[in-house]
Amino acid sequence: MHTLDTIKARRSIRKFENTPVEKEDIDTILDSGRWAPSGLNNQPWRFIVIQDKETIKNLSTCTHYSEIVEGAPLLIVVYLYHEVLYNYVKDIQSIGASIENMLLACHELGLGAVWLGEILNQAESVNTILETPESFELMAVVAIGHPAEKSTSERKEIHELVYSEKFGNRWIEENRDEEY
Repeated sequence: MHTLDTIKARRSIRKFENTPVEKEDIDTILDSGRWAPSGLNNQPWRFIVIQDKETIKNLSTCTHYSEIVEGAPLLIVVYLYHEVLYNYVKDIQSIGASIENMLLACHELGLGAVWLGEILNQAESVNTILETPESFELMAVVAIGHPAEKSTSERKEIHELVYSEKFGNRWIEENRDEEY
């Protein structure tokens, strides 16, 4: 699959089959995450891989989306590692790129995934469960598994989101090349 096709085809999957994710696939997902860009190449992300059902169950109590967490055979908990901080905003943006790389890798591997952010409201509980040091700041949890559902979504039109040269000048979609 071409990258642009993968970007357009990927959707958040919230229901998973009760099948473990293969170790090779987990390694591929993690490897994709670590290749995201970061300021000064500081690679500010740290990942905790969770497959243990009891730990997953404990983490599911930290979010309104407990069914999604508890139904996932694999969680990747993503942290900002403060010991290598370069620029707080840039480092968070880099972590977002890292998560997106992992989501795209999941799709490419035929897996489903969803980026969970609401769990940040219970970061202290998550950190207690995972025994993380103070230098780790929770950024997200990615729930991953073999999809048990198909998902669709719509996107706004380009002209609703983009301005040309300055605010107020609408982008004309003919300016965009449809060919990749």
